[in-house]
Amino acid sequence: MSRTLEFKVFCLEVYKRANDISGADAVSLFKKHGVFDYISSFYDVLHSTGSQYIAQDIGKFLAAKIAESGN
Repeated sequence: MSRTLEFKVFCLEVYKRANDISGADAVSLFKKHGVFDYISSFYDVLHSTGSQYIAQDIGKFLAAKIAESGN
């Protein structure tokens, strides 16, 4: 497994625990709103931060994407 893929899984786990949602719901959100691409694009920055920051950053990213798409 590549480091980037491992980190995507880590981010998914961090986000789902922080928001008390299922893995399936987290995967669905991440796919629908491009979170996996976001994580890949900002891997260099995100992997050097803590899990709380990652959960908050992904939450902000998702909030912006959801507001942008209207759902």
